[in-house]
Amino acid sequence: MLREMNLILFLTASLALIVAPGPDNILVLTRGIAQGRGAALVSAAGASLGLVVHSVFAAVGLSALLQQSATAFLVVKYVGAAYLIYLGIKTLLSRESFVVSGEAVPARLRSVFFQGVASNVLNPKVALFFLAFLPQFANPAGDATTQLLVLGLTFALLTWIIFSVLGYFSGSLGDWLRSRPSFADYLRWLTGSVLIGLGIRLALPERR
Repeated sequence: MLREMNLILFLTASLALIVAPGPDNILVLTRGIAQGRGAALVSAAGASLGLVVHSVFAAVGLSALLQQSATAFLVVKYVGAAYLIYLGIKTLLSRESFVVSGEAVPARLRSVFFQGVASNVLNPKVALFFLAFLPQFANPAGDATTQLLVLGLTFALLTWIIFSVLGYFSGSLGDWLRSRPSFADYLRWLTGSVLIGLGIRLALPERR
């Protein structure tokens, strides 16, 4: 099983990585600011579930396939980039999503949830990150598959907790902002631009 020191190092490194600014943090925060606390919490849950999927992939070796196959990497990369850009354009063209209203309808929250899942599942950089990060903390004498799965699920759980806290407070700010109609267009453009920007960033070649 995992060594105690390895587990402490893993938890410390994971917390530092999760709280560092990144695409998932931005998505959760902008959801909360633009659409309220509920949307932010659902988005946080979706993004975390996406990490669970990558945990399973890493444990069974799919991440290694993506690392070795340039074609597979590019296909998943560009599909994910296109999906984010599509969501951004859809947001920019939709005024209804930012109109101040009561509780969000379940269908919309389901959409937010699955968008959060897809934003991580379709990002091959997350798969490669798990492949490079998780094995550093595994015990060579133990079952590698089980250890990678446990580490990945732990990372996903920590992400869900931290992102939920971010989403909770961003939602409070969103409630205040959405009560002022003059901010509606600004919020719509902010969220749409962030989604498009993330998609473009994912599609660009890596800097060496």
